[in-house]
Amino acid sequence: MSLIRHVAPWLLPLLVLASSARAEDAAVTDDGGRSWHGPARLAAEAAEAQIAEAQNQTPADAFNKSLDNDAVVPPAPKPAERPAATKVAPKDKAATPKKADPAPAAKAAEPAAKPAGAAPAAKKELAKQDTAQPGADKNDAGKTDAKAAKKEAKKPVPSAKQLFGTVKTAAPLKARAVGWYAKGCLSGGKALAVDGPGWQVMRLARNRNWGHPDLVALLERLAKESTAAKEWSGLLVGDMSQPRGGPMTSGHASHQVGLDADIWLTPMPDRTLTRREREDMSAVSMLANAGAVDPKVWGDGQVKLIKRAASYTSVERILVHPALKKALCEAAGKDRHWLNKVRPYFGHFYHFHVRIGCPSGSTNCQAQPPVPDGDGCGAELTDWLKRVAPKKKPPIAQKPPEKPSKPAAPKPEMTLADLPADCTTVLMAGGNKPPTEPAEVVDLSKNAGPENDVTAVTAAPEPPKPPSKPPDATPTKTN
Repeated sequence: MSLIRHVAPWLLPLLVLASSARAEDAAVTDDGGRSWHGPARLAAEAAEAQIAEAQNQTPADAFNKSLDNDAVVPPAPKPAERPAATKVAPKDKAATPKKADPAPAAKAAEPAAKPAGAAPAAKKELAKQDTAQPGADKNDAGKTDAKAAKKEAKKPVPSAKQLFGTVKTAAPLKARAVGWYAKGCLSGGKALAVDGPGWQVMRLARNRNWGHPDLVALLERLAKESTAAKEWSGLLVGDMSQPRGGPMTSGHASHQVGLDADIWLTPMPDRTLTRREREDMSAVSMLANAGAVDPKVWGDGQVKLIKRAASYTSVERILVHPALKKALCEAAGKDRHWLNKVRPYFGHFYHFHVRIGCPSGSTNCQAQPPVPDGDGCGAELTDWLKRVAPKKKPPIAQKPPEKPSKPAAPKPEMTLADLPADCTTVLMAGGNKPPTEPAEVVDLSKNAGPENDVTAVTAAPEPPKPPSKPPDATPTKTN
């Protein structure tokens, strides 16, 4: 009994609490016939009830209609998660805070660990990645571009004679002589007809019967007047210029601006030559030896033809072999004013070279200095005759000759960049597409000079390297 008396005061409150809890559960269960599903379900039901009240529909109908119309239904809030249980650290450890990571970003940027058995190439690549600088990629790209540009600069380019020697038509531009006689080009060139009253063009395969319109007009005039006066049977016209001028594939350093023409000293036959004859026929040398003309082929006709050409105002120079100049000086008589235009030079023993001055409108044409005063039949001519005289054979050496020195490297060929800037426009005019790869251009036509002619060797030695000055400038005296 004593035990009951001691326990009874504690049992009574426990019974009261149990009965009240059962009453609350019953109240929740009986409210509207719903069972409790937690706060998430209650929130969803509340949203449905609001939609139903707005549209006078039941919650179920409103929910189904929203799905049919692809309406966006606000998501139900997630039930609150219970906080994770935290482990209470001992007092001595809790007092020391955990040290924060000083550079988490740097840690993330560290490369993955190198594999132990990586191949040598892979190891080198990983080493490059480890030592790479922030601007390394940019610097490498710059170096690559520089190397590519240097390689492109070293790449051989087509020569100027290839570019201009392969063009078949003239530049459809205003007629102009551009640059220097030995470094230039021709704009708006005109072709001399292959046959005309008093002339025929030779070596048609070369396509070098082009010139400035002023030069073409002068040749037509010379042919007409010389034949009308019965001074000459007709002109055999050799090389003039290429359709757009420029360096030639063979034969000449000049003839580049359309102001030069070679006229054979061989009389024109009294019939029209065939195309084959024009390719195969050779001009005749006017020389008997290095210092004298051959009277069998040189005569009054050649003198009158050259004199008439020199009398034209537009003609600035006529180039002939020194022996021909000597013969002209002897045949001129008292009328000698035209002789100063006749200039001695190497070669030119089977033809004479007519050169006119820069035409009007050719602002980029480089003019020659004027010819010196006088007839040029004195000391100047004597000096030239010494130059072309056959050289005496040197005495036989008593000791063995020294080893010949290594020949000098050939001079680089002229390129488009060496010509005046306007020559690029001339070359590309009319949609011309010049070659981009360098190739050797060979002139297969026969040389106009006589073959197996002794005078061609003794009286027409190879001239020195073309100087920067005009080739027919007054020579300096030699001792």
